[in-house]
Amino acid sequence: QVQLVESGGGSVQAGGSLRLSCAASGRTFSTYAMGWFRQAPGKDREFVARVSWGGGRTFYADSVKGRFTISRDNAKNTVYLQMTNLNPEDTAVYYCAAATTVGSSSYDYWGQGTPVTVSS
Repeated sequence: QVQLVESGGGSVQAGGSLRLSCAASGRTFSTYAMGWFRQAPGKDREFVARVSWGGGRTFYADSVKGRFTISRDNAKNTVYLQMTNLNPEDTAVYYCAAATTVGSSSYDYWGQGTPVTVSS
């Protein structure tokens, strides 16, 4: 079992920055990949970013490349999403997720989400 708790969401003006955090507990954090997703009002949930178990490999949605950075601190059991140059299209509830099943890239644990609102 893995428990995930996001924090750091809030309201910001366009062009601003926010850093989201996701604290994990339960299974050894350094053994699984982590991801960030988001869901805007009236839209499906979409992938934002992923980081490998060791932090050496990262992947991003095209819509956030160059603006968002995913990272992790395995000593603190925490994954981060640094968001810069935010725009109103980034408004959504952001979720972190854990991919703990060996050999699978699917995410099997999810946090409760933290809302981000970007005003123009």
